[in-house]
Amino acid sequence: MKEHDGGLPALEEIDFERALGRLEEIVRKLEAPDAKLADSLALFEEGVRLTAHCNQLLDVAEQKVTMLAEGEGGALQRIPMPPIEDRRGGRGD
Repeated sequence: MKEHDGGLPALEEIDFERALGRLEEIVRKLEAPDAKLADSLALFEEGVRLTAHCNQLLDVAEQKVTMLAEGEGGALQRIPMPPIEDRRGGRGD
């Protein structure tokens, strides 16, 4: 496992659930009445990076999902979902 910033795992190695848990922890810390400005800014930056990472993981998962469509004779068939860019007309972010 790659590490950076004091022994923490590299962002690309953090799974969705762990990243989401960390985001929830960051929100709690930012909402604390005694939060210091410098700490809050660092937490905010980490939260932005984690949010982008989670969005990327969700995009990959979405691309793996298959759709069921009715084929000839009414039988269902699996059709891979088109890439996200095709469905959004670009990134659409």
